[in-house]
Amino acid sequence: MKTYKHTPYTIFFVLFLLVKITFAQNQNRKITADKANSTITYEMRHPMHTWEGICKNVSAVIIYNDQKQAIEQVAAVARVDCFDSGNSNRDSHALEVTEALKYPKISFTSTNIQQDQYGINIEGNLNFHGITKPVSFKALKFSGGFFVVDGNFTVKLSDFNVERPSLFGIKTEDLMKISFKIAFKI
Repeated sequence: MKTYKHTPYTIFFVLFLLVKITFAQNQNRKITADKANSTITYEMRHPMHTWEGICKNVSAVIIYNDQKQAIEQVAAVARVDCFDSGNSNRDSHALEVTEALKYPKISFTSTNIQQDQYGINIEGNLNFHGITKPVSFKALKFSGGFFVVDGNFTVKLSDFNVERPSLFGIKTEDLMKISFKIAFKI
């Protein structure tokens, strides 16, 4: 029987291959949102009416763990001026009260994500009007060629030092509902 003499280089090479194979199996993927299938919507209430503004230009990314089949991190950003309520006067006034030239973006970055059979519990930081506040929400996930994160949460405009818009001298409610549907092709 022939014996092989293993050099330190051979042992190092084998260990290197094992580490590389193990790392490749646990590797996370960065997946960018499909903008054509992603939206963020805000809803405001005034005693005279309720309206929505929709942004169809959402930039978002997730870190997806293939082994666990789970999202590990998420970040999203949208320009304040991309929201369209269908009323240009209202949208112009919204840009004024949110000081869109000074604070052009609204962003979210996750700090903790837990998945269960019912959906995804997400905690993170929302930055709006130059102020960062923690938010948490439950999102549902759907498939069909896409991993869609669909959910909502509410914020108080006063928490972000945003002047409440008014109509005929009457201000809107302080609460603003944020809804989102962000699609990722897995």
